[in-house]
Amino acid sequence: MAEFTMPSLGADMDEGTLQEWLVQPGDQVHKGDPVAVVETAKSAIEVECFETGTMGELLVEPGTTVPVGTRLALIEPTTAEPGKPERPKKAEEKPPVQPAPKHARPPTRTEPAQAPVSVLPAAQDRGYIEAGPLIRHLAEQRGIDLATLRGSGPGGRVTRTDVEQAAAAATATWPSRVRATPLARRLAAELDVGLATVAGTGKDSAIRAADVRRAAPGPATAAPPSRHVATPVRPSRPSESRAAAMRQAIAGLMARANRDIPHYYLSTTIDMAAATDWLHEHNRRSPVAERLLPAALLLKAAALAAREVPELNGFWTDDHFTAGEGVHLGVAVSLRGGGLVAPALHDADTLELSQLMTALKDLVARARTGRLRGSEVSDPTITVTNLGDQGVETVFGVIYPPQVALVGFGRVVDRPCAVDGLLGVRPVVTATLSADHRATDGAVGAHYLTAVDHLLQNPEQL
Repeated sequence: MAEFTMPSLGADMDEGTLQEWLVQPGDQVHKGDPVAVVETAKSAIEVECFETGTMGELLVEPGTTVPVGTRLALIEPTTAEPGKPERPKKAEEKPPVQPAPKHARPPTRTEPAQAPVSVLPAAQDRGYIEAGPLIRHLAEQRGIDLATLRGSGPGGRVTRTDVEQAAAAATATWPSRVRATPLARRLAAELDVGLATVAGTGKDSAIRAADVRRAAPGPATAAPPSRHVATPVRPSRPSESRAAAMRQAIAGLMARANRDIPHYYLSTTIDMAAATDWLHEHNRRSPVAERLLPAALLLKAAALAAREVPELNGFWTDDHFTAGEGVHLGVAVSLRGGGLVAPALHDADTLELSQLMTALKDLVARARTGRLRGSEVSDPTITVTNLGDQGVETVFGVIYPPQVALVGFGRVVDRPCAVDGLLGVRPVVTATLSADHRATDGAVGAHYLTAVDHLLQNPEQL
């Protein structure tokens, strides 16, 4: 039996609040599937599963704050092959049903009247509903509670037809039915929140439990089910308190980084004439939706340079440097309510500029709406901060541990420059590097900035 624990989503995270479960006991999960929403001092983050199997018992209720490493749920490893379920007794009772993959099964119409009667009650006694992950996802989208359905499939299994019929019946009964997850509906009833007044942040604007908690009036938003009255406070605190807590967390981490990391700083001025000319020509020939911002060129150059100089792309842990597996470029994003997060663009060095631009827009949007993934905040290998859109010309950042480098870009400005013996006005940008002296020295840092410069002089290589 594997354990799903509260993950560490950053060097500054000591505890987290389980905001919502995205799965239920009995659901099949795979490595990388989002299974829960966890709120940290900085943001609400979707946490992925690190095991493949079947969700077992959920040990922590939504709204509970627990330390990093606390067991949240159990995951049963998958032992039986999909084509060999442990149902020999059921097969003996109903021989025509067992060999479903190999039989046309013409008498299907006779099964709903019998199989649910003998099988479904036993499944409910175990607290488990016979339904595959796709059916569960469909039921969540339609706002259908699977516990209310009698499956018409083999062994009482709930089918797509069952869910769609239930959804159609619900729509006929409630023409203006609000789209919401079953958990959100139960929580709305407990907190006396009208779903019609709640703005949903889920797929197709579906209302999730977190939306209901935010909409609950007064101190009641902090209260989950009665047996956990004392623990849930963090999810519903006012925005001012949240911003203050985020600022405190950032300040604490940066204080430790400044104290523990021997920083060194380098700076260079890069001629952006070739890059801006290429960018203008590209955008002139491209549809509006495919046009690029200068930030895309800067980020791609930073990622490719990190691949060329791997000594700056990785982590300092246990008194030694560990190179990153791929270039996962952390991008500093300022949040509208205050604060800062730096989620990762995974394998940024391999993305085409158009792909990188699309991924960047998506990442920023999800960062500002609290829908980041756990892997996006826990595994950046090098971070870039770009304050050019804020009018800043030079930025020297503080390294985000356990990373060993941070790259800064300022605003692209026109400056008088001597080129080939002639004085002219050229667009330039100041690129800076903050690096960890335990992992590298100035020569390595200079190599990195030179690589960035070379790449921006040849934008067609990006």
